[in-house]
Amino acid sequence: MEQLSPTATASSAQMDYMKLLVTQLQNQNPLEPLDNNEMASQLAQFSQLQQLESMNSNFAEVLAVANSTYANSLIGKQVSFITETETGAKDITSGVVEQVYKEDGENLLVVGSYMVGIEEVMSVKN
Repeated sequence: MEQLSPTATASSAQMDYMKLLVTQLQNQNPLEPLDNNEMASQLAQFSQLQQLESMNSNFAEVLAVANSTYANSLIGKQVSFITETETGAKDITSGVVEQVYKEDGENLLVVGSYMVGIEEVMSVKN
């Protein structure tokens, strides 16, 4: 399923509203015209929605950069994380982060033969 960007979603909703508004204006009863204040208010709400969605997208980009920077800062440091043994028991494993690998937008730390997500790291040592 293709996901639309938040800005595209707000823009398409605004375009749909404009088409509906033009149709309403073309077919309105001249004795009962549309309220100008209500139209202006709705247009302002669409503008605010578009700005909020744009800000949300920008914050997501900043967060992704911060996560990537943090992951890269762990290279060469010893981290501890939980692994599962062959018997299914939980065990704490430690190792030095050798590199950062990005998969599906997630930063994974390469620690020996393990691929560890940042959220799985329990402790960090120099």
